Order: sequence, then C-alpha cells, then structure tokens
Amino acid sequence: QVQLVESGGDLVPAGGSLRLSCAASGVTYDTTTMGWHRQVPGKERELVAIINRDGTTAYGDSMKGRVTISRDNAKSTMYLQMNSQRQDDTPVYFCNENGPLPCGSPYEYWGQGTQVTVSS
Repeated sequence: QVQLVESGGDLVPAGGSLRLSCAASGVTYDTTTMGWHRQVPGKERELVAIINRDGTTAYGDSMKGRVTISRDNAKSTMYLQMNSQRQDDTPVYFCNENGPLPCGSPYEYWGQGTQVTVSS
C-alpha cells in the first residue's frame, strides 16, 4: 500500500507562485512514476506533469512552461513549482503514483487532492 498526501494548496494572487508537495509513505518501488493532475468539478482530470524515478519528466499542455516538477527520492516527496498563476489554474491538484509491482502487475495510487485558488 502507498499513501500519498498533498500539501501546499493555498490562495495565490494572479501572476503569483506556489509550490505543492506530495509525500509518499508505505511500500515504495524502484520503478515508479509520480505525477500531478488537476481537475475542475464537472470536467475530466488532466495531466499537469509526470516524473520518473530517474528524474526524466514530461508536461501536459495546460501548464507547460509555467510549472516545474521535481522529486526527492530520499524523502519520498514530489514537488510542483507553479509560476505565473492564472485564474483558470484554480482546480484541485492530485498527486499520483504508478508503476509495475515486482510481479509485473500495474499499480496506481491517488492522493486526496489539494485546492489551489487564484485570485484576481
């Protein structure tokens, strides 16, 4: 079992910056991909960014150029630095971890989400 806890969601002014954190606990695996997704009520969850254990990253189109994803494997924590916040950046942000189990079966876990509100 893996538990993911997001933190850092807050009220931020338009144009401001914010850093989200996702702390993972429980069983950890060598080949994990962690990621941030976001969702507005009534809409599908969309990818913000993912990062593999070796540090390679990929970004979704919605926030590309305004966010940086990173992870500290020693602390089992992932971060999302968000800059130049816009009012449409006000969904709930979710942390995700996925990968193959040692037996080869896939696994995936989600955090409960953290709310970011961008004010005008």
